Amino acid sequence: MSFQAYLDSVKAQTGKTVADFRAQSSEKGLSKHGEIVRWLKDEYGLGHGHATAVAAALLKPEFKKTPKDEKVDAIFSGKKAVWKDTYEKLLAAVQDFGDDVDIAPTDTYVSVLRGRSKVAIVQPGAAFLDLGIKRRGADATERFEAAGTWNSMVTHRVRITDAAQIDAEVMDWLRAAYEGAN
Repeated sequence: MSFQAYLDSVKAQTGKTVADFRAQSSEKGLSKHGEIVRWLKDEYGLGHGHATAVAAALLKPEFKKTPKDEKVDAIFSGKKAVWKDTYEKLLAAVQDFGDDVDIAPTDTYVSVLRGRSKVAIVQPGAAFLDLGIKRRGADATERFEAAGTWNSMVTHRVRITDAAQIDAEVMDWLRAAYEGAN
């Protein structure tokens, strides 16, 4: 789901726009991400992803206007830049699955989407690349561990420490996630 799709969904669910939430959060004196997310969950019953999107729109309104490629460059900057080429090759391979593959970068990771449905997330670290894959019903394995609290938007995580680890098995998992989306 794209950033805008989260905000559109919140408006449909609550009848409130980002401007409405901005006014209310200001009245309540809320200025930190965590407290805004808790408030939105408690008062409006929003899920974590939706509350996080609203909080981001409230705290970083300029982020939404930043082009995707600039957001991706920011994610893969500094010590994480070593993973940019690997990410680009991975994304190109997933785009071969169909013409409906898109990305939605956040501050820390890139969501890989099929239409509006999340397929995977790619989150670089200095020494590794975490790949989250959304495959409901697939059993966790030693390599494809349950995502757990790492990221609730996906079901499994595989930690890549060498680009060669993005092999046929990883691509099979990504294809199954792609086919299961939508």
